Amino acid sequence: MRRSSSRAFSARGDSRFVRFVNPKPLIFARKALVRSAALVAFMAIEAHAQLPPPPVPPQNPITEPKRVLGKILYWDEQLSSDNTVSCGTCHQTFQSATDPRPAVHPGLDLAFGTADDVFGSLGVARQDANGTPISDSIFGFDVQVTRRSAQTVLGSLWSPLAFWDGRAGPGFVDPQTGATVIPNGAALEAQAIGPILSDNEMAHQGRTWTDVINKLQGATPMGLATYLPPDMAAAIAATPTYGNLFNAAYGDSTINARRIAFAIATYERTLVANQTPFDLGTLTPQQQTGLNVFQNPASRCAICHAPPIFSDNTFRNVGVRPIVEDPGRQTITGLPGDAGRFKVPSLRNVGLKPTFMHNGRRLTITEVVDFYIGINGQVQFPQNQDPLIAGIAIPPPARIDLIAFLQNGLNDPRVAAETFPFDRPILASERGDSDRDGDVDVGDRAQFESCYTGHNGGPVGAGCQRLDMDGDGDIACDDWLQFKVAWTEASPPAEMAAAPGESEPGATGKPRP
Repeated sequence: MRRSSSRAFSARGDSRFVRFVNPKPLIFARKALVRSAALVAFMAIEAHAQLPPPPVPPQNPITEPKRVLGKILYWDEQLSSDNTVSCGTCHQTFQSATDPRPAVHPGLDLAFGTADDVFGSLGVARQDANGTPISDSIFGFDVQVTRRSAQTVLGSLWSPLAFWDGRAGPGFVDPQTGATVIPNGAALEAQAIGPILSDNEMAHQGRTWTDVINKLQGATPMGLATYLPPDMAAAIAATPTYGNLFNAAYGDSTINARRIAFAIATYERTLVANQTPFDLGTLTPQQQTGLNVFQNPASRCAICHAPPIFSDNTFRNVGVRPIVEDPGRQTITGLPGDAGRFKVPSLRNVGLKPTFMHNGRRLTITEVVDFYIGINGQVQFPQNQDPLIAGIAIPPPARIDLIAFLQNGLNDPRVAAETFPFDRPILASERGDSDRDGDVDVGDRAQFESCYTGHNGGPVGAGCQRLDMDGDGDIACDDWLQFKVAWTEASPPAEMAAAPGESEPGATGKPRP
C-alpha cells in the first residue's frame, strides 16, 4: 500500500494543493466519529429493512419458472454466436458480478501500453455473417475487448437506466416488433438484449433475433456447462428443451426477444445482496467508524452513493480521464453538460470488485479513495468535472477507516461464496482455470495434480471442479488431455509435450511431468 500524507487536501482544477489545517478540529472530528459508533450500529441494524426490493414492472411479474429460465439463459454460452460467451462470463458472481479476466483495449490512440488504455471485458473474435473468422482492425483474429469495464449486475437492480452511459431504459422496446412493451422501470430488460447482438461481445456480424431464436430451438439448455446448480438441473430434467422451458414460463413454447429479455431481467431481480455487515448490524468497530466517515458531509461520499442502495443513480464526471477519450453520457443525450459523465455505481459488494471506474484502471479501493482526495500520485482531469469532487475532505486517519468499511462492510458473503441465489454453473470457457485468474497455466497445472482422483475416483471437491474437464465426476487422464488443449500460455512448456497419454499415471496417482 502506498504511504499517504498526513495532510488534508483540496482540489482546484487539475492540480491538488496541500492545505495545512489546525489539527484540533481533526482530533475532535475523530473522537466524534468514535462516539457515534453506537448510532451507526443502530442505523446498520435498521438498514436491512430500509433496502427496498428491486422495482418490478407490472408487465413482467416474477414467477419461479421465469426466474429459472432467466438463470439458464444468463449462464448459457450458447446464447453467443460462437458458444464462448454468456451473460455471466463478463459478470462473474464471486467478484460482484463483474469481470475479473485481464483484458486491455488500446483506447482512443489505438496503441497498447499507453495512458488511455481501458481494462475491459473479453468478447468474441470477429466473424462475418456466416460465422467465418475475419480480421479485426484492432485485435486481428484475437478475441475483441470492450471499450469499458463491465458494470456490476447486482448494483443495477434499482437503477432506472443501465450501462455506464445510461443507454438502456427506462422503457423496453421489443426489438422485433418496435412496440414499447414496458414504458418505465425496464432498464434490466432493455440492457439484457444489447450484448446478444453486439458483434464484439456475443455475436457475429449481422446477427439477427431470428438467428438467436433458431439456435436456441435446436440447443440443449446448458449443454456446454457442468456442475449445474440444483434449480437449473431440476428445471432442465423436467423440461429438457428451450421450447419446454419457455412453455413452463410463459404458457407456450414461443421463443422471442421479448421473452428472453423478460426472463433474464426476472432472474437478475432476485439477486438481492442484502446480507452484508451493513445490513445485519455486524460491522466491526473500525468499519462502523468508516461508515460514519462515509456519511460525514465533509467526505461527500453519501451524496452520490446514498445508502441503503449506495448510489443515487445519477451520472457524474469525476475526472477519471480526458473527455475526448470517452464522452460517456453525452454520447446518448448530445448535451454538452453530460460530457464525461458516467453512471454512479452502487457500492454494494464493492470490496469484491477486481477493477474500478468506467475504464477499469483503478485496481484497489485504496487507489479509488486516493483518487478522490488526490494523493499518492492519483491525477484528476478538470474538464466538466462535478463540483462536488473539489470539496472532498477526508483526514488521513479517517481514510483508513473508510477503506476498511468499503473493503468488507458492504460485501454479502453469499455473493463471494456463490451460494443461492448467487450460485452458478461452471462454463466450458472456464474449465482448466482452477484459480479463476483468466488463464490456464502452471498454477492450474499444480492444482490439477493436487485434485487428481483417477478414473471413477470422485467425488470432485468444490475447488477442483473446474479441472473436471469433461464433467464426469472425476479428474483423470481424459481430463488431462483436455487440460492441455485449454492451456493458454504463449507456448506450451516442455512438461505439456511430455504429458501422459491414455494410460493411467504412475504410482503417485498423478500425471507424470
